[in-house]
Amino acid sequence: MITASNLSKNFGGKTAVNNINISVKKGELFAYLGPNGSGKSTTIKMLMGLIEPTEGTVEILGEPMNLNNIELKRKISFVPDTPDIIGKLTGNEYLNFVASIYKMDKTAYTEKRKELVNMFELQDDLGTLVEEYSHGMRQKLVVIGALMHSPEVIFLDEPNVGLDPKSNRELKNYLTDYVKQGNTVFLTTHTLSLAEEIADRICIIYKGEIKALGTLEELGEQTGSDRKTLEDIFLALTSEEDVHVQEHTES
Repeated sequence: MITASNLSKNFGGKTAVNNINISVKKGELFAYLGPNGSGKSTTIKMLMGLIEPTEGTVEILGEPMNLNNIELKRKISFVPDTPDIIGKLTGNEYLNFVASIYKMDKTAYTEKRKELVNMFELQDDLGTLVEEYSHGMRQKLVVIGALMHSPEVIFLDEPNVGLDPKSNRELKNYLTDYVKQGNTVFLTTHTLSLAEEIADRICIIYKGEIKALGTLEELGEQTGSDRKTLEDIFLALTSEEDVHVQEHTES
């Protein structure tokens, strides 16, 4: 479903992502974790065809992804790390606009929109201008817009930031059911407990390079038997001292 081969991105003289190789399967929830500035958002933007890689290739649903592959982009969806929406639109106008971009059938749009709006309890605010929304309300609206057309692949970049506990639970349950239906989720989050709970496989990236990839059990084996939790594993792989020791041992 998602294949990144030798994927790299340079900005000027700085390498943001260095030779990433990832293969995410159909019906898999894949967590892509790393500290701030590790290259997570840059990777997602390359996978989504929003920026061109310096080197490497991306395939989504068996098709090459690039800036101009509009039809492929209609089959996928993206929740960015900040809910930037045109403030002069109402919630209704924003969702109508998103539906038109994805060329949604009117009946399917009406049904799916109602389901998601009710799930996130936003039904009473859709007539309000987005500029009057709180951060959490904007986040809900962006998530609803991304899920409405039932994409086969969805990229989520910190989707739970700003959501209240109930909405977080609803989103977690929705994503769990979503992958059971054969869809694919590519998730970045700093909420390690969320990734530990729902991810099928986890990739930890540090300074633009993959440090570990596998199930939670496999990550534990890669980093030492005394590291059982995802938090322990994550900190071990993204600590300067531990990374230096690991690389010295492997060399």
